[in-house]
Amino acid sequence: MSTDAYKHWQDLEVCRPGDVPPATPLMWLAEKHQGHADRLTNRLLAVDSPHEAERGTSDDALAVLALREAIRREMEYGRGAHVRDALQLGATWAEVAAALDIAPDEARALLRAWAEIQRHLYTASEERGEQPLGLSAEQYAAVLALTELADDEPAAER
Repeated sequence: MSTDAYKHWQDLEVCRPGDVPPATPLMWLAEKHQGHADRLTNRLLAVDSPHEAERGTSDDALAVLALREAIRREMEYGRGAHVRDALQLGATWAEVAAALDIAPDEARALLRAWAEIQRHLYTASEERGEQPLGLSAEQYAAVLALTELADDEPAAER
């Protein structure tokens, strides 16, 4: 991301998760969230506090809610991609499931759901004549093949 993009982000008012531009770095989201959260915390200072502090408003509270939701969505979205990465790099389903604190079949379902969304994203962008995003048919098949591995069977050497 460029300096101009960062400056634009700093000046951007976030009232809804949809106000967050795609591919905004998680660090930027956290930084903006913290600024609003700090102002809300300042509301707890005594009125006669010797420290000058900007106090939060309803706009800060709404921004915190919207930014937390944007962060939650980003974290959820990234799970499937990271499951795929772990498997492609030699982790087993048992290890992936343990890292997520779920059963291996739940982890497989998570990867399948992510792959379906990515495949749909690819075909939809292709139909619009745009640079395809998501998984091509070959990539989709490769991800689904990962779901067929046994719980303790690695896809690749580590």
